Amino acid sequence: MSKRPVLIDIEEGDDSPRPDTAPPVPDPVVEGHPEGRAMQTVATLAAKKPSRLARWFWGLLLSILGAVISFAAWDFVMALLARNVVLGYAVTALIAAFALVCLIIVIREMAAFSRLARIDKLHRAADAALAGADLKQARGVVQDLTQLYAGREDTSWGRDRLRDYGPEQMDAGSLLGLAETELLTPLDRVAAKEIEAAARQVATVTAVVPLAFADVIAALTSNLRMIRRIAEIYGGRSGTLGSWRLARAVMTHLVATGAVAVGDDLIGSVAGGSLLSKVSRRFGEGIVNGALTARVGVAAMEVCRPLPFRAGKRPSVTRMVQRALTGLFGGVNKA
Repeated sequence: MSKRPVLIDIEEGDDSPRPDTAPPVPDPVVEGHPEGRAMQTVATLAAKKPSRLARWFWGLLLSILGAVISFAAWDFVMALLARNVVLGYAVTALIAAFALVCLIIVIREMAAFSRLARIDKLHRAADAALAGADLKQARGVVQDLTQLYAGREDTSWGRDRLRDYGPEQMDAGSLLGLAETELLTPLDRVAAKEIEAAARQVATVTAVVPLAFADVIAALTSNLRMIRRIAEIYGGRSGTLGSWRLARAVMTHLVATGAVAVGDDLIGSVAGGSLLSKVSRRFGEGIVNGALTARVGVAAMEVCRPLPFRAGKRPSVTRMVQRALTGLFGGVNKA
């Protein structure tokens, strides 16, 4: 049998596929612009309100567990006292200390809810004063706002200027505008830094970590931390439960208004994400997730801010994303 190469002649006009005319292998990457699926998933989960049946289930379950743990601890302490009085009293002191810590946590959570409600009341009162051009109501809002920030060193200069120039204002709009400029504008800059840091973190994790749901977890934790920090910056000091409630309020607003989707204020970010997605889908998703995180941060500013944006300009999501991601994907752009 001959082992020489076999030459196959292809006749002209033969339409059979050949290597030089074969179509390119299709890109397995999903077509279309990056959508920021991680942030959309986080927003949907955070905004979803549990059903009444679920609330009853968890309430009854926690009540049963609390009763079981309480009776078990009581029986344990009584049995220990019967065996060793000194050791029994020591364990009783530990349980009492734990109960005291739990009580302090409950009090702090109630205080956090109270401060959030106070800020919300100030916001609504300012809206009413502006809508009705009520100077008297505006002065009451400014007085409450000054009391809210009375113990903070970072607002002392603004409070002094507001005390000096506030009485000269003869209409509600100018008075609240002065209060916003002197007291809230410096806090706005600090809140913007927090938003940029969160957007940078979410974008980085989405771009470089290929693990499933890692971007969702990173987006959830970063956004919760960001919302809590923004609340603290504006005087909310939300606790654990308050942070969840505040996050759900922000996400519910975003989902209800459709702001969690890509919109006009994300055109520049989406364009950058689309370009990077030609190199890597993860980089494109990272930019859009970072942009959506910035949008959540701006919404949190609007919710936590004692006064609505009027004299101060509402932060631009696109500019915040540009500042947050400057140089982050520089190596990809050069490639």
